[in-house]
Amino acid sequence: MRYLALDVGERRIGVALSDETATLASGLDTLTRVGPRKDARAIAELVRRHEPAAVIVGLPLNMDGTAGAQAEKVRAFVEDLKRHIAVPIVERDERLTTVEAHEILRKSGVAWSQRSALLDKVSAVVILQEYLDQRRAPGAGPG
Repeated sequence: MRYLALDVGERRIGVALSDETATLASGLDTLTRVGPRKDARAIAELVRRHEPAAVIVGLPLNMDGTAGAQAEKVRAFVEDLKRHIAVPIVERDERLTTVEAHEILRKSGVAWSQRSALLDKVSAVVILQEYLDQRRAPGAGPG
């Protein structure tokens, strides 16, 4: 059973996909935003192609846990996406994933000038890996 994750930004959407055992997240793609309908159709095509059990969407909450303007934009994107795909969509707190993604790229030796091109995809990997790890944790419920 695979899972697909999205890091939805203003200009790009980072995409990650798990392996069949739902153990390991890997970067899949970075989509350039072109408009709500086309963005949703592009995600729907990835869902059709990879057949995930669910789509995990990072929700950029404020540090105090409240939803700000960017979180509301992501929620609006999720509502539009629900009209295009039949699999469940799970919103997941993504606070500090960008910081973690920057650190992963730095430790991997990726040049500063190349990091922005990879940041959204790596952020989606972090979101998905945290979701997968939490699912496997003792006492974790399904989904």
